[in-house]
Amino acid sequence: MTKKCNFGLMSKRIEKTGKKGLRTSYISTVIGISLVLFMIGLVLAGVIGLDSLQKQARENLHGDLFFKSEYNAADIKQVEQELKSWDCFKEVVFVSPERAIEEFKGADQNSDEILAIFEGENPLPPTINFRPVSSYVTKKGMKEIETRLNTKFGDMLAEVNYDKAALEEVNLGFKQFAFLILLVASLLIVIAVAMINNTIRLSLYSKRFTIKTMQLVGARSGFIRKPFLKQAIFQGLVSGIIGMAFLMTVFFALNNILDVVEINLKLVDILLLFASLLIIGCVLTIVSTWFALNKYLRAKLDDLY
Repeated sequence: MTKKCNFGLMSKRIEKTGKKGLRTSYISTVIGISLVLFMIGLVLAGVIGLDSLQKQARENLHGDLFFKSEYNAADIKQVEQELKSWDCFKEVVFVSPERAIEEFKGADQNSDEILAIFEGENPLPPTINFRPVSSYVTKKGMKEIETRLNTKFGDMLAEVNYDKAALEEVNLGFKQFAFLILLVASLLIVIAVAMINNTIRLSLYSKRFTIKTMQLVGARSGFIRKPFLKQAIFQGLVSGIIGMAFLMTVFFALNNILDVVEINLKLVDILLLFASLLIIGCVLTIVSTWFALNKYLRAKLDDLY
């Protein structure tokens, strides 16, 4: 009787220890995947932030339309109103001679001397200042704008002026950054797949005999895979949520601790980032679980020891 009691207590302890080990293995797997997704999230946030930064830098490019001397401010204002309806411009502003000299004074303290040379008369003509939308700030896009302007207002225009060097720099600089981020992202995804695959293989290693036993008693491969794939999807979703929580914590800390760093993500960007982490988490865990299961399903019983 005493032996039976001892055996019962021992079996309960073994069962309890086994459950505790499985729980610990499950938690460590989820945390490991979450950290990998957190790193992927940082790269994705960098891509989103770079795209937003590039858009801002492109839309800061200014151009000027200079008109022939026979056209007055009223004629030029009519052109301004029409240009505001064009989809290639983010901003179109009529700059009167008075406003031009005020801006000139802000940039050059010797502008009063220039006015003195012209005996108090303002030498600056009325112009139109424009800012193209981001998608047009390329060599091809600006050439298209020039062509449209010359076709429509060629008789009135003296010159279409913009900083070609700045146009080249803003595009070349961001291409180099994009290439660097793409390189880091590719390397990180390879490491992530390897780490998640290894983590899931280790978690399934403890269940290899259960998998083989189910197979030996006649269970089909699809039936065996089903609960493991469901668990993989759940792990991917939970890991994505935790990874996103880590990411938002880091962004909040950087915005509030370091004055130099300011991370501004729109709600759409945050939702896109969150959805990406959930999808990546699920895909990686499902694929890794599938291949790990196939390994144990194909293995012979003696190979499991």
